[in-house]
Amino acid sequence: MLIQWSDEDQAYLVRLPDWERAERVLGPVTHGDTYAEALEHGLEALEALIASAHKHHEALPEAQTFAAV
Repeated sequence: MLIQWSDEDQAYLVRLPDWERAERVLGPVTHGDTYAEALEHGLEALEALIASAHKHHEALPEAQTFAAV
C-alpha cells in the first residue's frame, strides 16, 4: 500500500501497486483527508479486493520487491 499526499486533490491518495501491476485496479483506489483515514480506507479496499479474489477463485497478485535505498 502506498499513501501519498496530492496537492491537486488536497487529500492523501492510496495506491495498491501489486494490484495495479496485475491490472486488477487502475490508479488510486481510495483517499482520505488525513493519513490515518487514508490508511483505514486503504485497508478496507484491500480487504474487499482479497475477498473478491477468493470468491472468484483468483490468485492474489505477487508482491513486488523493492530495493533498499
